Amino acid sequence: MKPTTFPQRVVVAAALCASLLFPSLAAAQTEPLERSFCVFDPVGANGPLFAITKSFKPVALKEGIKLNLRAYTDEKVAAEDFKAGQCDAVLLTGTRAREFNKFTGSLEAMGAVPGEQEMRLLYNTLSQEKARQFLVDGPYEVAGVFPGGAIYLHTRDRSIDSVEKLQGKRIATLDYDEASVRMVRHVGASVVGSNSANFAGKFNNGSVDLAYAPAVAYTPLELYKGVEPNGAVVKYAIGYMNFQVIIHRDRFPDDAAQMVRNEAIKRIDEAYDIIAQAEAEIPSNVWMSLPKEDTAKYDKMLQKVRLSLLDDGVFDERAIKLMKAIRCRVDATRSECAS
Repeated sequence: MKPTTFPQRVVVAAALCASLLFPSLAAAQTEPLERSFCVFDPVGANGPLFAITKSFKPVALKEGIKLNLRAYTDEKVAAEDFKAGQCDAVLLTGTRAREFNKFTGSLEAMGAVPGEQEMRLLYNTLSQEKARQFLVDGPYEVAGVFPGGAIYLHTRDRSIDSVEKLQGKRIATLDYDEASVRMVRHVGASVVGSNSANFAGKFNNGSVDLAYAPAVAYTPLELYKGVEPNGAVVKYAIGYMNFQVIIHRDRFPDDAAQMVRNEAIKRIDEAYDIIAQAEAEIPSNVWMSLPKEDTAKYDKMLQKVRLSLLDDGVFDERAIKLMKAIRCRVDATRSECAS
């Protein structure tokens, strides 16, 4: 198995969030200040996410923070413990983070971010100090948002190459995400309830026909076992995955989160280099491109579902409008940009 470099980078960024908090705290502390950080890692305490985070404990201690790390294989439990106040900070996927910040939880809206150029503009916008109003929600603040890459459909049968052929197919679906459930039902496919820890296994053993994931998951989660020998990865971004570090605001200095965002945006190229490497490692014969007319169908379908979810209050209207403005800035010829 190849090294799981991207998850490691995510945790380096997440741990950076913690390290940036230390200097302003240490100046006023004579004894180490204990802070807990819940880390979601599908593999648990022996996984790559947790391992890299663990390496930052001595760094934190030098700056006056005794960092207590907790590994979670179940992202739901990590989120619940953070919500209950048992953790000062948490690392979650963007979809799971929605309960703590509806705005940033809308950034993974299907079809809202077509590619890297749009996502870079979005991250640059959110890193500005004036954007903080969108990142604070009650007692929580999103201290960092980090790219996970475009989300692609993975299929065990490459003959499933159109929207119509998705009808009746079993798709591993994040059952806690109303957006994903509605999307799958919209195309007439069958929802097979899954989570971030078990969807890959269901796809690899044939319990489902399709799954969706970013390229960085292809090797670490062994998705090639499900794709080979007759499947494919559809080269169309149905969404854009991100990871978010969320903190309890009252447990850190007021300017700490902005310091994290300032530093994170400086390192954004590193994350994108890793995403590009992960996509390049997927064999060329595994990728399946869609005809232009089918791409237009997907665009229209995702827009319809996205707007219906907005109407139902699942997504934040400000986030949806911001991402539309960015899409139109990148490509003014899009049909949606005429209105």
